[in-house]
Amino acid sequence: MAESARRRWLLLAVVSAGLLLITLDNSILYAALPTLVEELGASSAQSLWIINAYPVVMAGLLLGSGTLGDRVGHRRMFLTGLVVFGAASLAAALSPTPEALIAARAFLAVGAAAMMPATLALIRVTFADERERNVAIAVWGSLAIVGSALGPIVSGLLLQSFWWGSVFLVNVPVVVVALVATLVLAPGGGADPGKHWDLVSSLLALVALVGLVFAIKETAKATPSPVAAGVALVAAAAGGWAFARRQRRLPDPLLDFAIFRNPAFLSGVLAAGFSMFAVAGLQLVTTQRFQLVEGFTPLRAGVLVAAVALGALPTAVAGGATLHRIGLLPIVAGGLALSTVGTVLVLLHFDTSMPLLVTGLLIAGAGLGAAMSVASSAIMGNVPVRRAGMASSVEEVSYEFGSLIAVALLGSLLSAVYSATVRLPPGTPEEARDSLDAALALAGQGAEGDALVAAASEAFDGAYGAVVLVVAGVLAVGTVATGVLLRRHGPGSALSGPASH
Repeated sequence: MAESARRRWLLLAVVSAGLLLITLDNSILYAALPTLVEELGASSAQSLWIINAYPVVMAGLLLGSGTLGDRVGHRRMFLTGLVVFGAASLAAALSPTPEALIAARAFLAVGAAAMMPATLALIRVTFADERERNVAIAVWGSLAIVGSALGPIVSGLLLQSFWWGSVFLVNVPVVVVALVATLVLAPGGGADPGKHWDLVSSLLALVALVGLVFAIKETAKATPSPVAAGVALVAAAAGGWAFARRQRRLPDPLLDFAIFRNPAFLSGVLAAGFSMFAVAGLQLVTTQRFQLVEGFTPLRAGVLVAAVALGALPTAVAGGATLHRIGLLPIVAGGLALSTVGTVLVLLHFDTSMPLLVTGLLIAGAGLGAAMSVASSAIMGNVPVRRAGMASSVEEVSYEFGSLIAVALLGSLLSAVYSATVRLPPGTPEEARDSLDAALALAGQGAEGDALVAAASEAFDGAYGAVVLVVAGVLAVGTVATGVLLRRHGPGSALSGPASH
């Protein structure tokens, strides 16, 4: 019995290491982006796609990879994903151009999409005891936050001594260790070769997500193209409609929409999406603002946003450990409400008081840690084991979709508000309106440099405030939505509902 328990917790460590790699690569470029733009000569659009290619492709493939895991086995999917992830990390590190790096990031997402649902599904099938599983999932969820927060710190540390490719190369030794450990520890079996898997559905989901991201990015531009936005929106709607229609006709759909009828399951999906939207949004714009406006190094900016993870860790573990006693409502809706308060504090003091800013990030992290720790339990605890792959895919899509929309919407909003509000000194080239990076570069070339820096920094601060306000508003909506869904969900009912039977 003791040996069996030891293997379970060692397996948790291994799959958590895989998750750590996946979430680390979601945020590792936030602090490294200014360096990448300079070294590779990436344009503003290319820099956003260097970040976006990873979550877009991953989110599009996650539903298919999770149900494919139900068919071929989650252990095999995890091992395959590790190999692809390691190879893609090497390709990204050695990319000579922005286009090559974007392609490598998309390839990296293929490996991540194979791994990510398998991490949670392996936990679901390995931990049979509900309380033990809740703690395991809480640890898993807390590492998702830690990985997102560590990304800027790791990149900052590496960029102090190595070239930018090192932020990808660091993945390789972890992949090798995880491969060996998985072969030893992960349970085999669980595959259902007779289960149908549909590649077309996975591609339709990818079309819908890519189209939606294009539409959001184009609409948020300072001078959007109605035609481009319209075409992207039509592609997203057509892909989504075709995907939903196809699922209703398949004997083994990639996504059974009936599982969303369970309020606890749906609240978990929403909590995961809202939480990652906030984490990714705060990290992306805060690291950019403090590097470009305050002159922070990438490492210092990364340490600053790590306050989110520092606040999240204790509440994430506590949430999983106490779920069976206090129930989902106070942890999910209460956590999102607390994170709203923390985000408002960040909004009010980001340019006036560093201690209050850090306090706001800690409070936001504490709320997000609580909500995210039990979101996974709400999702995985309300489906049968045979749907573990599907449920974990839905959860991962909600995480990635939240992060993806944050980068696409908030990154574009930041640029659009800056471009629309910056008041350039007379005689300044219009290129300074494109981005704060461009303005700072031009400031070093002209006599009006100080005036340009002051004007550009003021506009960027206004854009930063607008983005943080949107994050606070989204968290407030999440608080209300999950509160309504869980209003009748009392303690000890994490596994109740029709979807769990």
